[in-house]
Amino acid sequence: MFIDSHCHLNFPGLSEQLDVLLANMKENQVSHALCVSVELASFPEVLALAEGHDNLYASVGVHPDYELDEEPTQADLVKLAQHPKVIAIGETGLDYYRLTGDLEWQRERFRTHIRAARESGRPLIIHTRSAAVDTLRIMAEEKAGEIGGVMHCFTESLDVAKAAIDLGFHISFSGILTFKNATSIKEVAQNIPLDKMLIETDSPYLAPTPHRGKTNQPAFVKHVAEEIARLRNIAVEEVGAATSQNFNRLFKLK
Repeated sequence: MFIDSHCHLNFPGLSEQLDVLLANMKENQVSHALCVSVELASFPEVLALAEGHDNLYASVGVHPDYELDEEPTQADLVKLAQHPKVIAIGETGLDYYRLTGDLEWQRERFRTHIRAARESGRPLIIHTRSAAVDTLRIMAEEKAGEIGGVMHCFTESLDVAKAAIDLGFHISFSGILTFKNATSIKEVAQNIPLDKMLIETDSPYLAPTPHRGKTNQPAFVKHVAEEIARLRNIAVEEVGAATSQNFNRLFKLK
């Protein structure tokens, strides 16, 4: 019924209990999960998870928070994305919250990922924090809409969501949506089209209510779907079916 569109099962705290996590997914009707890359050094761990389990997929990319001596090239990303279990490029994007100073390297890395996505035919997983204007500008300049993708763990305004949707992107909601003070994000979930939504955990982070403060896991993605259902006054089964169909359509899966 549900698909976790963004998790990090290779991270400490999750990788050691993979069998339990997979069993919990099955028990909570979470059929698949996308394991997202944040750096090339650990990409083999992400890929091994996807290769070892039919219901896990992988992405390839470098998170905007990682300052590197050697930047990933477009050719690097395209080559790694050729693997059949790699279904996305990212996570990539801009983050002006954690880092300061001259962040032109971050913007250039973002452009490299968009170009790799367009060349490889793999949709983008985009992270943006305190950088919405530049994120949308670069997406438009680099024609990211030609390949599409998802704005993951969305925390921006309804206007930003609409602009991203106009550029051909989906909006993914995490456990933050279940927090009482997340009023602006709840407004987004109430007002964007259901066929432009995905759900995620961003495990091991951002566990939803009623597990807030604990280590997150893909099984908990159902709570995000339940909150969307509550906000829109529809059945949770409808949310699960729609977001799963959206996931399969976006990432070109059968």
